[in-house]
Amino acid sequence: MQKVTQLCKRKSASFTSLAVLCAAIFSQPSFAGSWQQNVSIGGFNNVHIYTPDTQSSIGNGHSLMLVLHGCVQPINNYLTANLEDAAEAHGMVIAVPDAMNKAGYSCWSYWQGAINRSSGDYKNLINLANTLSADATRNIDPKQVYIAGLSSGAAMAAQTACVAPDVFAGVAPSAGPTIGTSSSGAISTCETVSENTFVSRCESYAGSYKDHFATQIAVIGHGTADTTVNTCYNQQNADGFAALYGINQLSGTTTISDDATRTAEQSLWQDNRVAMLWFNNLDHSWSGGQGASGDYVAANSINFATYLGEYFAANNKRVDRNAGPEISNLTATDSNNQLTITGSAVDPEGNVTNVDINVYSLAGGAASLIESLNVQVDANNTFSGVTSALSDGLYEVRVSATDNESKQGDEANLTVRVGPEPAATAPLLSDTAASVNGQCATVTGTVIDNNQNLSTVVVSFSNGDVTATVNGLEYFAEQCNLAGGNNSAVITATDDTALTSIDSISFVIDAGVTGDYNLHINEGHISWGEGYSACYLAFRTYRSELGYRLLARRNNPRFVSY
Repeated sequence: MQKVTQLCKRKSASFTSLAVLCAAIFSQPSFAGSWQQNVSIGGFNNVHIYTPDTQSSIGNGHSLMLVLHGCVQPINNYLTANLEDAAEAHGMVIAVPDAMNKAGYSCWSYWQGAINRSSGDYKNLINLANTLSADATRNIDPKQVYIAGLSSGAAMAAQTACVAPDVFAGVAPSAGPTIGTSSSGAISTCETVSENTFVSRCESYAGSYKDHFATQIAVIGHGTADTTVNTCYNQQNADGFAALYGINQLSGTTTISDDATRTAEQSLWQDNRVAMLWFNNLDHSWSGGQGASGDYVAANSINFATYLGEYFAANNKRVDRNAGPEISNLTATDSNNQLTITGSAVDPEGNVTNVDINVYSLAGGAASLIESLNVQVDANNTFSGVTSALSDGLYEVRVSATDNESKQGDEANLTVRVGPEPAATAPLLSDTAASVNGQCATVTGTVIDNNQNLSTVVVSFSNGDVTATVNGLEYFAEQCNLAGGNNSAVITATDDTALTSIDSISFVIDAGVTGDYNLHINEGHISWGEGYSACYLAFRTYRSELGYRLLARRNNPRFVSY
């Protein structure tokens, strides 16, 4: 368990219940599907983070989008901006940081100071993105990291995407001035920036990282009723990013709608590298869709975050979308102790260059490679291969194909017997292992049934039996809510004739520690701090401040906030 160095300062015995409350947080559940508020991370003192239960439809794990507030706009406003709807719909972690280096009316200071990777909030935003991406518990795909913002946050997002195109695969400024403009240019006045100037500025911010613009995409948005930031910047920003990426605008527009009254007009550029939106009936606000509310957050147009989740997933240029060829209709037939192996191999995006066939002997309950074949597909995408003469026994055939982009597809497999059926024997279990995540354990292994009549594999945990999932020769079973300490599981494989074999595995569950403040201090988990505020800062990511205060008061009428 990670050590925490803050705890409520004990001023009298009346604070015991508060200390117990703080210590109890060690057993709280994970943060999936909920907001963490005011997290100190990546150089920022306060960041609201939503981690969804869902996963991105592309790549590996979640995507991540940083959303930057506008001037005079508290980050709490984004708790009512429907960001969690977008997060769940597209498996997207959303982080809303409160600017550290504010200027003017609590604006992101995009017009002041150096614009580079080691300067001010540019450094912090890069650190925030990288820190979240490196957190294994959030399972973020670093190829799916995006940055968006409103007004001064839009300009800051655009300039940060220029500074770190290697980090940010997509950028989405809304109602913001063009990169490199002055603070006065944000209020009504339009500072004209040519495409060449935009490109020059952005590439200078990027320095040696400018090659990464080749795979970055951009979405630009602006409300049609905005009278605060000049609407000229919408087309100007879109043209600037298009020139940076070297693409041309396509003709025509499309109406995007959440419903009949919440719409936006979409223009696209080549290869969907740039999209420009006009949010119909929207003033100088973040477009949150139906039900959104708060200062500079409005419900007049579409849910911009949901649009971004879909657009970025559909058009991300960094995620490998090539799944490789698919194997189907796999068969293996014994003739005179030789196996004829046939099937189909199709690549949706290209063509199949070769098919690899590997044959494994399953004698003795273990898979041992004995022969490999490399064959081609014919005009009908079918393949065929014949093995050398094999000894009587059980074999596994594993087949995969490679496409013209050197991408290997998923492996298909089957088991087949060569020679006569042997006497009835029990299934064989091997390679048994257990992995632990919190109070959950997953048991995996290999099961080989020489008679090919396996019925079930059951894993018995201390709190119940689980029927394992069997895929080919591999099985797995997961059980949660296991007690802390030493545990074991018993694996029983049974065939259709009731013959069985048994194996077992031991593992340790760390269920954490729950106790009063003395226990946690003695264990070195926590130390004395500076009152209620220190306790809240240490544990606020799991419960809201209001919840702490209500529960503390309920447990102790004499509770006083510090």
